[in-house]
Amino acid sequence: MRKKFTLFIFLLFASLNFALAQNATVKGKVSDIKGVPLPGVTVKANGTQNVAVSDINGNYTIKVPPNATLTFSYIGFANQNVEVGSQDIVNVTLTESQNNLNEVVVVGYGTQKKSVTTGSISGVTAREFEGQSVTNIGQILQGRTSGLTITTNDGQPGDGATVRVRGITTFNNNDPLYVVDGVVVDNGGISYLNQSDIESIEVLKDAASQAIYGTRAAAGVILVTTKKGKAGRIQINYSGYGGISGPARKLDLLNTTQYATLRNESSVAAGNGILFANPASLGKGTDWQSLIFNNSAKEQNHELSVSGGNDKSTYYTSFGYLKQNGIVATDISKYTRVNFRTNLTFKPSKFINFGENIGYSYNESIGLGNTNSVFGGPLSSAINLDPVTPAVVTDRNAASAPLYVNNANVVRNAQGYPYGISSFVGQEITNPLSYIQTRLGNYSWAHNIVGNVYAEVDPIQGLAIRSTIGTKIAFYGDESFTPLYYLNSSTI
Repeated sequence: MRKKFTLFIFLLFASLNFALAQNATVKGKVSDIKGVPLPGVTVKANGTQNVAVSDINGNYTIKVPPNATLTFSYIGFANQNVEVGSQDIVNVTLTESQNNLNEVVVVGYGTQKKSVTTGSISGVTAREFEGQSVTNIGQILQGRTSGLTITTNDGQPGDGATVRVRGITTFNNNDPLYVVDGVVVDNGGISYLNQSDIESIEVLKDAASQAIYGTRAAAGVILVTTKKGKAGRIQINYSGYGGISGPARKLDLLNTTQYATLRNESSVAAGNGILFANPASLGKGTDWQSLIFNNSAKEQNHELSVSGGNDKSTYYTSFGYLKQNGIVATDISKYTRVNFRTNLTFKPSKFINFGENIGYSYNESIGLGNTNSVFGGPLSSAINLDPVTPAVVTDRNAASAPLYVNNANVVRNAQGYPYGISSFVGQEITNPLSYIQTRLGNYSWAHNIVGNVYAEVDPIQGLAIRSTIGTKIAFYGDESFTPLYYLNSSTI
């Protein structure tokens, strides 16, 4: 028996040491050669999805596996690779990159070398976000582009981010102008784009860079260039991922016994009698947060592309499928996107070439409607409702009370039981399960087509004349339903 116990202890400590060795925490500070801290530096553990960004003081913290190598990258500075080894503190000094001046950037009227560009331009290339679970342009730019303010709207699946290039510049519209392969796309419609189709993103910040687009560019311009086919043998690429997500934490709220005790104290202090005769007998009550949070909300993304060509023509075709479930009220928080993109180039002679670039997407979104606000909604109600109120009233006597019988707004489940109504919390705060039932079946949809066709003539060396026709077409709408069991009649 002693030998078995000793073996068990040995294996336990061995497994703990192995688990601890899997991931270690590395901290440090990033600065330039003058010792000035560099904020916004991207720190990535090679071979993993672990990425950190240095704060305003240049400090960073990242989880790394054994024998990891960290890559430090920052716009205008040379990338630096550091082997962690057994270190837990890694301080890095970055040097300015002279090669950046020779890089080619996209501007509104073509391409230029950075060394001759007079405007303020920041860029992101595909290799900087490949292999990461990003689903919109805001997530791609966040932490990778200086001078931008990016905030998430409400965290619902499929919802984009608010991007500010030059801060608040007008009372009317502060969204940047999005241009995809030369076609202007409105801010709300940019979500049609599949991140795997993006080759590069350039952010034009100042007036010199934006001049070609006129007053529409007052809040900045974001140029998106999609991938094109290259001469060579056919290439077939697939990338995809699947996973689950859940809330990082829940608020520590009162249970029923604690709530009843405080309500009694409050009532007595106000000169009234106690409200609950025996709070200790009430138990824990209803945990509203557990009822609306999903600890295993599924997400999957699949992308397939085919490309190739020769010296006369090239092609690139891609298909994508994205499906996300929200972690709050999953039944009414879902997003699905199906997209298709194709582009072709054809050069019949040395002086003439043609091309087309067309993208299509179908989006279907089921949203919470009322999100985290003071005017109710499932998340706000879950943290404001009292734990005394039951989620569903299954007691026949309680369900026969005037509160449920004489109330025309009572919502019942499929079995005819009413959802609980609080006697202590009112106003906009309602039963989140009841709210979810009233929105089942509601969804919005959108078809987006963005594309262009061009012809280019090169009459002499150094001169290119291009004519382009582009279009953005969108069809969208929504549908809503009212299930029959919302009627006040009971089938209990």
